[in-house]
Amino acid sequence: MQGKICLVTGATSGIGQATARALLALGATVVVHGRDAQRGQRTVEALADVNAREALRFVQADLASLAEVRRLAEELDRSLPRLDVVVHNAGLACARRTLTVDGHETTFAVNHLAPFLLTAQLRGLLARSPHPRIIVVSSEAHRRAHLDFEDLMLARHYDQLRAYSRSKLANLLFTRSLARRALGSGATCNALHPGVVRTGIFRQAPLLLRGALAALGRVLLLSPDQGAKTSVYLASSSEVTDQSGGYYIRCRPVRPSDAALDDAAAEQLWEQSARLVGLTSGS
Repeated sequence: MQGKICLVTGATSGIGQATARALLALGATVVVHGRDAQRGQRTVEALADVNAREALRFVQADLASLAEVRRLAEELDRSLPRLDVVVHNAGLACARRTLTVDGHETTFAVNHLAPFLLTAQLRGLLARSPHPRIIVVSSEAHRRAHLDFEDLMLARHYDQLRAYSRSKLANLLFTRSLARRALGSGATCNALHPGVVRTGIFRQAPLLLRGALAALGRVLLLSPDQGAKTSVYLASSSEVTDQSGGYYIRCRPVRPSDAALDDAAAEQLWEQSARLVGLTSGS
């Protein structure tokens, strides 16, 4: 990874920070993204001993705002010569249905619409790299989901796990569509399940569920370093140089759910996502 420039979203804690640390250790220059500037500064200080200080920087943006996503892309376009790797790691699972400033359901907006728009806005930077890699952190939770295109924002019936699972299915459909569109360009796009990892993504869950997860975590859950391994593999390994559109667990390709292989649904999601973020479907 020497000389490679990588962006890791949601990198001020958990899997994202572990991914950034591993990429730095491999020699990459890493742009660490986070929503909170103070946590970002603490992350930079925590990672500064891994590689040369100039190989690390922090960028701040709230991915729940489409305007902030666009501002982040513009900042990166002005300050970077190119972008070799994007790891779309940022994610959340809202316990209650809330709407973003753009009027979109928050879990869907942050987990799917933000990566969709950010990738589109970064296409110029990515095109300056001969073989850019786009990596999307999804989840095995996608297997319990189906998309209702009449109610993408879950206005009729909201449930935290349902919202999260549907956003992770959207990640896989986005990966599939993007890989097809990037065919022949030198760019690749792959998704992954990091494992069931000790992170704070379900910190808004009901008390009983949080207690059960905490008890389980002490025994069975992976550490963030373990959870980051597949992201780092897809970002760095020569084994996947020409592989695109795949879904990986423990650094191995696996078959996702039938719903995640539905090309008609993938195209419909692409069209609706483009409309929701204010892009033409062709871009």
